[in-house]
Amino acid sequence: MQQPPARFSVLSSSSADLLSPTGSARFSLPSAPSISATLGQSRQRPSICERNLNKTRSSGKIVQYTQKRVSGINDLERRLNILGYRVGMRVLELITWRAESSSKAPKREIRFLPALMSIHTQVWRAVFGRPADAIEKSVENEDEYMIIDNDPLPERHISVPRDMSQLSCSSFTAGIVEAVLDGLGFPARVTAHNTPTQQYPSRTTILIKLEKSVLEREEILK
Repeated sequence: MQQPPARFSVLSSSSADLLSPTGSARFSLPSAPSISATLGQSRQRPSICERNLNKTRSSGKIVQYTQKRVSGINDLERRLNILGYRVGMRVLELITWRAESSSKAPKREIRFLPALMSIHTQVWRAVFGRPADAIEKSVENEDEYMIIDNDPLPERHISVPRDMSQLSCSSFTAGIVEAVLDGLGFPARVTAHNTPTQQYPSRTTILIKLEKSVLEREEILK
């Protein structure tokens, strides 16, 4: 699989945390009162809308389910991408609902970089329980950006056979990112690339290649 181009770091996870808006917490009430509730010490459970994929091994089950119905690595990555796109549409709906519920005038990003930072923090937290590790920009192609995940959840619970070493299960994540970008009005082609290091053997780069119309709009908005 072709490696992503050279790049420089635009944003680290620490700076993203400072830019991430604080979401309002919502909890479901217990079905019946308990002794601790009587004492005013009830344990509140997050509703299903507040849970993330990191609480289960759902990503591994998705790959196992998809693997039974494919003819090769390319077909498997394509199907994972399609499934991720469907999930991404639902994630965007959920994040939009949360924003509208917590603010009388929710902000909609019209510039690409703030939208990308939102994906790096809010989308990753909604799906994986934590932000991604970094955002980078290509130094060779102005239409290419990258989201770096040093320990991607789709790769964590999956043992890939040697004959499928080129497989990137994070194609599922790439589909999520592409769906969110499309929904926000930033059409792009999004792919996943294995970029391991000695420290992070499962490190993955989500490569975003923007359509020309996005770059033209960004130039007008400068």
